[in-house]
Amino acid sequence: MIADFINNPDRTNNPDGGTPLSQLFGLCAAGRQDKEFLPERRSLRIHGHSTTIRLERAFWNVLEELAAQEDITVVGVVTKIYDHCQFANQKNLASCLRVVCLKFINIGL
Repeated sequence: MIADFINNPDRTNNPDGGTPLSQLFGLCAAGRQDKEFLPERRSLRIHGHSTTIRLERAFWNVLEELAAQEDITVVGVVTKIYDHCQFANQKNLASCLRVVCLKFINIGL
């Protein structure tokens, strides 16, 4: 869904038209609150340690898509990202997950 928006330069699937930013603002308009913006907490285990991660639903959707393409679970994807973030000395896992999601969308896989 997000990738479709980014990869569609003529915005033919958007009946409202307008610039990308105005289209995104339209998702936040009164009465049109999109569930993608709502935060969601998930509890999972990374290397045997329980943790809870809070991300907007849009990021969980991207992680689910990435997991499907990697043929692993979302927990498996998060664990791989966690391992990379620790190696890169990035302590904030939620921020690292968001950046990975954006990069995944940007490369259009």
